[in-house]
Amino acid sequence: MQRYRNLSGDSGVVAYEIGEDFVAVRFRHGVVYWYTEASVGARHVAALKRLAKRGQGLSTYISQHADVSGGYARKEPDD
Repeated sequence: MQRYRNLSGDSGVVAYEIGEDFVAVRFRHGVVYWYTEASVGARHVAALKRLAKRGQGLSTYISQHADVSGGYARKEPDD
């Protein structure tokens, strides 16, 4: 995973991984959520990719779009 730049300084996101049709997001508490085109749609995955690369707005986007926040494909708990 790549470290999230966190330009705002207060994001809950610490890292992300981008694939062809998914974005995996690791939050501060250690849990990784996988958002796929099949689970949230191509439009949302494209937005998540853009925000992850930019380093700002990723956590906000996820929390403000109910179909994204509850639409993850899988969740990996912290070890």
